[in-house]
Amino acid sequence: MDAIVLLKDDHQTVEKLFKEFEQAGDRAYQTKRKIADKVIEELTVHAWIEEKIFYPAAREAVPDTSDHVLESVEEHHVVLWMLSELASMDPQDERFDAKMTVLIENVRHHVEEEEKEWFPEVRSALGRNRLAEIGEQLDAAKADAPRDPLRVPSARE
Repeated sequence: MDAIVLLKDDHQTVEKLFKEFEQAGDRAYQTKRKIADKVIEELTVHAWIEEKIFYPAAREAVPDTSDHVLESVEEHHVVLWMLSELASMDPQDERFDAKMTVLIENVRHHVEEEEKEWFPEVRSALGRNRLAEIGEQLDAAKADAPRDPLRVPSARE
């Protein structure tokens, strides 16, 4: 599978979860907890595979986008800490929905920048065959990726 297609599929999966959360209702605490737990796992795995495989390959192929990679890693840092806080937070905590809303806003911004500004450059620089190779690596790496947000490298840097 093409690496960019795989990453966009991940983005769509998370966006569906965000919409479920937003439509869950104020007192749907158990539902919100389940959705938040899925979001935590999806985004943790996604950040891990991007940082370990995709970003280094993209940075090598398109050196002019190093600033984008560095900004993305910083965005991951913020998101991963929010995920770690959500993981241990009671969904009835008055800050739970607010924290999730800020997380959603951050991730949507990150996704929009990647998909509209950066992915097209990376696609043209890497080409179909290389993107397919990277896609296979990303897919294989998902099984070994941590589920704890604080184990992703950018969370610690």
